[in-house]
Amino acid sequence: MDMFNKISSKIYSQVTNHVSTTMSQLSVVLPGNPVTREFDATSHIASAGPGLMWKIYSGSKFSTKQEASIFVFEKRQLEKYNKADRDLILDSLRKGIVQLTKIRHPQVLTVQHALEESRESLAFATEPVFASLANIFGNTFNMPQPANMYDYKLFDVEIKYGLMQLAEGLAFLHNDVKLLHGNICPESIVINKSGVWKIFGFDFCIHNASPPNLPASFPFEDYNMTLPPICRPNLDYLAPERIIDQKHGTLSDIFSLGMLCYALHSTGNKTLMAVETMQQFRTRAQKLKNLSDNNLQCLPESLREHGRLMLSPSQSERPDAHQFLKIRYFEDLGIKTLQYLDSLLQWDNIQKSQFYKSLPAALPNLPQRVKVQRVLHCLTRDLNQPVMVPFILPSVMDIAKSCTKEEYCSHVLPHLKPLMKIMDPIQVILIFLQNMELLLKMTPAESIQQDVLPMLYRGLDCDVPKIHELCLSVLPTFAGLLDHANVKNHLLPRIKKLCLGTNSLSVRVNCLLCIGGLLEHLDKWLVMDEVLPFMPQITSREPAVLMGILGIYKLTLTHKKLGISKEIIASRILPFLIPLCIENSLSLPQFNALVTLVKEMLNVVETEHRTKLEQLNAVKDQQKILNSTMPTPVAEGKSQDLGQAFTGLGLDSYVPEPVKKVEASDVFSGLNTPVGVKNVKTDVKSGDKVEVPVLQQYSSVSSPESKNNTSMTLDSNNPWANNNFSSQINKINPTIPTLQSNINYQNQYKPSPSPNYNIQPTDVVQPFNTMTHNKNMVNDTNSFMNFQTGQYNRKPTLGNWSALDNLLPSSNSNQKIPLNQMMSNTPLLPTNISTNVNVSNRNNNGAALSKDEIMDLLS
Repeated sequence: MDMFNKISSKIYSQVTNHVSTTMSQLSVVLPGNPVTREFDATSHIASAGPGLMWKIYSGSKFSTKQEASIFVFEKRQLEKYNKADRDLILDSLRKGIVQLTKIRHPQVLTVQHALEESRESLAFATEPVFASLANIFGNTFNMPQPANMYDYKLFDVEIKYGLMQLAEGLAFLHNDVKLLHGNICPESIVINKSGVWKIFGFDFCIHNASPPNLPASFPFEDYNMTLPPICRPNLDYLAPERIIDQKHGTLSDIFSLGMLCYALHSTGNKTLMAVETMQQFRTRAQKLKNLSDNNLQCLPESLREHGRLMLSPSQSERPDAHQFLKIRYFEDLGIKTLQYLDSLLQWDNIQKSQFYKSLPAALPNLPQRVKVQRVLHCLTRDLNQPVMVPFILPSVMDIAKSCTKEEYCSHVLPHLKPLMKIMDPIQVILIFLQNMELLLKMTPAESIQQDVLPMLYRGLDCDVPKIHELCLSVLPTFAGLLDHANVKNHLLPRIKKLCLGTNSLSVRVNCLLCIGGLLEHLDKWLVMDEVLPFMPQITSREPAVLMGILGIYKLTLTHKKLGISKEIIASRILPFLIPLCIENSLSLPQFNALVTLVKEMLNVVETEHRTKLEQLNAVKDQQKILNSTMPTPVAEGKSQDLGQAFTGLGLDSYVPEPVKKVEASDVFSGLNTPVGVKNVKTDVKSGDKVEVPVLQQYSSVSSPESKNNTSMTLDSNNPWANNNFSSQINKINPTIPTLQSNINYQNQYKPSPSPNYNIQPTDVVQPFNTMTHNKNMVNDTNSFMNFQTGQYNRKPTLGNWSALDNLLPSSNSNQKIPLNQMMSNTPLLPTNISTNVNVSNRNNNGAALSKDEIMDLLS
């Protein structure tokens, strides 16, 4: 990281120094020059003009931000000349720029701001310029060092088309403007940023002196070798007649063009027999008379013959500009393509669309630099018409395929961004989707988030199934560039809506395939919350859809990061998948795949849950072992039972006893003995014998049901069971409710297993007929409370037994009273078992119960 910071700091300092140096130069060069008020110059890029005296800076216009180039001539360069020569040079420079400003032609450099002069400089602004032809030849005078033109090589198609453009420009000057340029040479040729060759350097131009209807004639001026080189045409490219015959014409520019053709094709871009003196010039003129094809071997064969004619010392042998344009040298598919591109502005949309359709087939014949600089510039002029974009965009994408990433970002991407927002015509987004791999490869990540992804979202929202399929097929390639918020809030909702709403089976299947492709890059919880619950919502049961769902489940099951838990499998997935196993539309391989996945999921659930249960049981076993190995508390050096730790603390009455199972035979065991005979039992605690009174009289009223129920359980914690037992006894004989109540009370409150009940026979069953008996029971509350200790201090007074004397048979009587008679003569006394105090009298004169009613009571 430190090394990266050091490199970044170094690059930043170099760029800052370069910019500061450039701005400081401009501040010195252009103080007070009006050009600086409208244009912002940034960097020094090239030089041009006679002697390469014009410095060229790249820049832009303040008001419109339109790109431009600023030409600057620094007057301090004239310090080595005397005042007369300075004035001559300045006049020559002014003349050339003024004449340039007056001419408007595609092959003539376009001036955006006229010449402005200050005390320190001359300056004007033009269209964006790349360099002069002299700079490309390697002459980097008046350019920033190190120059970047030494390794710059022109392609054949660039040379051919450049010569064609110069010939077109000269034809315009000679025939339309009636102007002789007078100095066609590399310093006077400027190549703009689009690769177009432009004529510049009108310092030595000569106007027509003849009347309009007569042939053009140009006044002659002697070539003065005493003038500064800046004030003279380039001697290497000058026609022989200018010195020898002292005359010139439009064909003199053709000779200069022929010498330029030779220099463009020769090794080192040298002219034919370079000259520096007047004598060398005359010698060359003599040799040109005997010029043969052997001297022009560097020229292409299609240009060689015409090149020899253009370099002829005789003007009559030279072709004019129009004749030069018709030679076979320019019959090239690349040249025709570039020529058509330049003439597009003159065509209508139908003609343009036909040309754009055939353009992708012609592009392979052009070098990459030509396609980027020249073709792309022409194509982008019509991109502002949406109807033409479907015809232009394929060629733009073909050019982008051969670009470096830097070229793509600087030349192609700025033109593509507005096109990504176009939805009509729909072919635009279709072309982008077909070239999505290229866009992902070349487009920076920031631009993908801001421009490419929104285009895909718009594609998913449209109504064209073909667009849907293409969008879904390319979305998985974006997975690594998507963030969680984009996927959750924008992408997945659109895919789910499209899958549920489309009528196209292909689109629905592609939705599932797209989700499957995104799974690897999604968060586990996002899959659990958004993807898995979505699968059961798909109501379609086509085999392809089911297999798509199956694939998603299989991915989530097998992927290490997304491994779904057994709870999700058991509760959500299997209940959805198992019914699908009986779909009749499935083929046998599809059915096998579905069943295999179900079995795998069941195996996962079984394995994981068994492991979990084994772990839980192991923990319990370890806990038991730990409890068994814990030391027992020892008091005074002796072990003490934990159950005996609380003895003697008065807490015995709070400790519940185990439920005692009471057999019905035990309860009624004394009912068959005569009155007065007692069942003797031994108390466990005291060891005393307890006499339990029994009634022989009640043995005769036992119902069949009571005989069959040989045992009953009285549970102190189950009042219903006790009440039920009490009701059964009352059904047998309603005259013994108090006995049953006492039995329940005993089972509920006794603290010890065998309390000593001192119950007298007269206390067992005694009806009370008046309210005074209730008062006696209230007064004897203390006596009843003694049931807690298991002893009676005194027996309660419950009234007179005389009421029973007439009902109960004597003890020595063997007469049995029928059950219905006894029930009709015996009042039914309801008893509250829980309190044993609320007793109500029944009318003794009530009607006898029917047989059905008796059976209901017994049941």
